[in-house]
Amino acid sequence: MSAAKTAHIVYVVDDDFAVCDSLSVLIQASGYSVKSFLSAKEFLDNHNNMRPGCLILDVRMQPMSGLELQDNLLARKIEIPIIFISGHSRVLDSSKAFRSGAIEFLEKPFDNDILLIRIEEAIKSDLENRAKTSEYELIKQRMASLTLREKDVLICIVKGYSNKETATMLDISCRTIEIHRSRVMKKMQVQHFSELMIMLKEQLM
Repeated sequence: MSAAKTAHIVYVVDDDFAVCDSLSVLIQASGYSVKSFLSAKEFLDNHNNMRPGCLILDVRMQPMSGLELQDNLLARKIEIPIIFISGHSRVLDSSKAFRSGAIEFLEKPFDNDILLIRIEEAIKSDLENRAKTSEYELIKQRMASLTLREKDVLICIVKGYSNKETATMLDISCRTIEIHRSRVMKKMQVQHFSELMIMLKEQLM
């Protein structure tokens, strides 16, 4: 069993015990950790967003449906890739699910191999999103270390102004601009202005 796979978790939420049980066996046999819940509330009460993973979610449940759980997660700003499953699929259900960010909508009975492929894709997506979020937070921390004047200079750098133009706009000398630019580079932990431009445009713009 792959240690990398067991580090990821697949949540299964379905009010049918037989479905939860069969999916749990399938997913565990594929090497993933799995937790199953018979209601949306039970999932919300026990979900831990610290581990990368995905959610396999039944559409039709009571008292909270799968679509309502999806809305609840969005309201709480909990980001987790969702694979919907349904034995009574409606176009409106699948449309709403996809509009709210679901990555797949499978009708029961579905091909187990397809489900496992979608799980792999979902976890890969979650890992990528977590990496981007981590990088974004790191950049925010570095930017928070800048002084107000350094932030002014940074804005001018991003907008493509020369040292002379920046000095005129901020009413300071070109030499002072050079000092601030050097400090910005050091605090942002980049060696070239091109790196800084790419970092900010991809992560913050």
